[in-house]
Amino acid sequence: MSRYYTEYMWEYLDGKSVLVTGGTGSFGQACIRYLLEKTSARRVIVFSRDELKQALMNSALSFHDERLRFFLGDVRDLERLKSAFRGVDYVIHAAALKQVPMLEYNPFEAVKTNILGTQNVIEAAIEKGVAKTLLISTDKAANPANLYGATKLCAEKLMISGNFYAGNQPSCFAVVRYGNVLGSRGSLVHIVKEQRVSGEITLTHEEMTRFWITLNQGIELVLNSMAMMHGGETFVPKIPSMRVKDVIMSLAPECKHRIVGIRPGEKLHEVLVTTEEARRTKEFADYYVILPDHKWWENNNYVHGQSLPENYKYSSDGNTDMLDEGRLKEMIQGLL
Repeated sequence: MSRYYTEYMWEYLDGKSVLVTGGTGSFGQACIRYLLEKTSARRVIVFSRDELKQALMNSALSFHDERLRFFLGDVRDLERLKSAFRGVDYVIHAAALKQVPMLEYNPFEAVKTNILGTQNVIEAAIEKGVAKTLLISTDKAANPANLYGATKLCAEKLMISGNFYAGNQPSCFAVVRYGNVLGSRGSLVHIVKEQRVSGEITLTHEEMTRFWITLNQGIELVLNSMAMMHGGETFVPKIPSMRVKDVIMSLAPECKHRIVGIRPGEKLHEVLVTTEEARRTKEFADYYVILPDHKWWENNNYVHGQSLPENYKYSSDGNTDMLDEGRLKEMIQGLL
C-alpha cells in the first residue's frame, strides 16, 4: 500500500533470495509477481505442495524470468523445508489452511499445517541461517473465536518466540496481521460475483463489519514490514472497515439479500489490536507495532511511536476510517 512506510523501497532485496511458502495461493501468486516485476531479488522461490497449481502458475505468468524457481514441498515436512531454505535470505510464510467452516470439522489438519508447519519453518530458518522470516497472520488471531483463529494465534506466538530460540544465530522473526483481502480466492467479492446472477446474495448478519485490504496493499505491507523488522514485532496496518451488507449493496445493488445467520466460529466484528495488546503497542501514522512481552526485547526500537490510551481496542465496528461506496469501488477496480 503506497501510503504505508513510504520511506522504504525495495533496495534491501537487491541480490537476495526470497522464498514464499504457500506461493501458489492468492497472496503468494500476487507476491511472487510483485517481487519479479518490482524488485531486483536474485532469486524468487515458490514453495507449495500442489504441482498442478505450480504448473498453472508458471503458464499464467506472461513473462519468463530466470530468477523464478518452483519447489514442491509441504510445511509439515521439516527436512524438505531445510532443503528449500538453503541459500535463502528472506522467507515470507503464507502457507496455511484457512477456510473457517472446513477447519471446524478438520481440526487436526489445521493444527498440523498452521501450528506444526510454522514450527518447522522456524526450525528450518534457524538451521539454514535465513536472515528474516515473516508470518502472514489474520485479524481472526486476535481474541480467536474459531479454530482457524486459534491456530493462527499459536503460529504468531511461535514466530515471536522464534527470536529466543535463534539465540546467537542471525535469524529473526516477526508477524504481519491484517483483515479481509478483497479479491482473494473465496473473498466476498468473488462470492458476490458468483451469486449475483441468481438475483439473490446471502448475508450472514446485517450489522457485521470487517476490515478490508487489497492484495497489493497486503504485499507492500509485508515487504515494508520485513524491511523494518528487528525481530519480535507484530505489524498491523491502519485499514478501513465497512459493513458486509454495505459492500454487497455497493457491488450488487440490484440483488435481494437472504439472511443465513452467523456461521459457527464467526464473529460479528473483528479486532486487529486487542485491549491487552494495546498496552504494549506503539502507534504510527499508518500502522501499529505490537511489541513482544519478553525480556529479550530491545525497547528502544520504536521510541518514536505513540502509546495507546487505556482500554484501547482497534476493532472493525469502532474504526474511525469507514469505507464509502466510492472508495470501495476504487479498491476493487478490475475485480468484478
